[in-house]
Amino acid sequence: MAVPAVLESWKALLIDATWVSRLIPIAAALAAGAAVAIVLRLGRSMSTRTDVPLGEWVAKHLRRPLLLVASTFALQSTLPLVRLTGEGLAIARHSIAMLLILGLGWLLIGLTSVLDEFLHRRFVLDIADNLTARRVHTKFLLLRRILVIVIGVVTGGALLMTFPSVRHLGAGLLASAGIVGIVLGVAARPTVETLIAGVQLALTEPIRLDDVVIVEGEWGRIEEIATTYVVVRIWDDRRLIVPVSYFLSQPFQNWTRVTADLVGQVSLEVDYRAPVEELRSEAGRIIEASPHWDQRFWNLQVVEAGERSIRLRVLASAGDSSGAWNLRCEVREQLVRYLQERHPEALPRIRAAVDEPEARATGSA
Repeated sequence: MAVPAVLESWKALLIDATWVSRLIPIAAALAAGAAVAIVLRLGRSMSTRTDVPLGEWVAKHLRRPLLLVASTFALQSTLPLVRLTGEGLAIARHSIAMLLILGLGWLLIGLTSVLDEFLHRRFVLDIADNLTARRVHTKFLLLRRILVIVIGVVTGGALLMTFPSVRHLGAGLLASAGIVGIVLGVAARPTVETLIAGVQLALTEPIRLDDVVIVEGEWGRIEEIATTYVVVRIWDDRRLIVPVSYFLSQPFQNWTRVTADLVGQVSLEVDYRAPVEELRSEAGRIIEASPHWDQRFWNLQVVEAGERSIRLRVLASAGDSSGAWNLRCEVREQLVRYLQERHPEALPRIRAAVDEPEARATGSA
């Protein structure tokens, strides 16, 4: 028998063998998974030598979805080699299609995590001037959460559409879609409005992560921005939960909207006999010696003259809200101590005047 004829016989034997045909897809899936694992390991080892460890991020967030997608593609490619017919072939194709849809949705969500890692490396928050970083992180945080919701909804819809019964049901309900849409729109109106408010918040940027705000009379920092609510960490570690729509419809103070620099204010009521020039010099000495002053600006002025006292106002700039608070407390404490030690007569007091004849009559009696 000729060599080509022998090869053709072996080929026909292998193809006709049922157990061999069933092992081919399994072997292909295992080979695809092994190839992905090797590539990810190589990329991870190479990325450790660079400033941006992209391979490490991909291996961390995309390893499992990539394994699932690669194995599913291998199964789908080798499925024609399996001698399946009728119901078995339909079930296999349906299962592979569902796995592929799940893997692609999982992969897209993982890509958002990789982008989040890149933004945290590119825009660092632990610096003094982190305005740009807070702006980027706030936008991406809101958009990422909305994107994850959209990917989840689309993936779930795609999974349902793989079932023929669901497709037929959708065609049957198409006639009443208008009424159903109105009902669902009215029922989901608060949720839709909140999601739209979240998108608007990301685009207009009235607040960002780590912004210093005063909301409902409470001083705090923006700790978390979710799709429907915002968490404000108050100075005493309480958490104020505020709806996203609040920051689009209600007035509030944002101390770090443009820059973190602030001007702190200290007010003191003193007697009319207080030496203003001397107090101005002392305030300058205190401020210039403080590590919280950013060397931009300071002054002391008499801003009010009342019936019994005058009001002094000290202004001093600081690099951020925490520094401004500490500088204000420091200036207030040291000026009060200076008045107590050097000029106690300048402290506020109440004066009383007594007529001289009445005083003599009282004394003679």
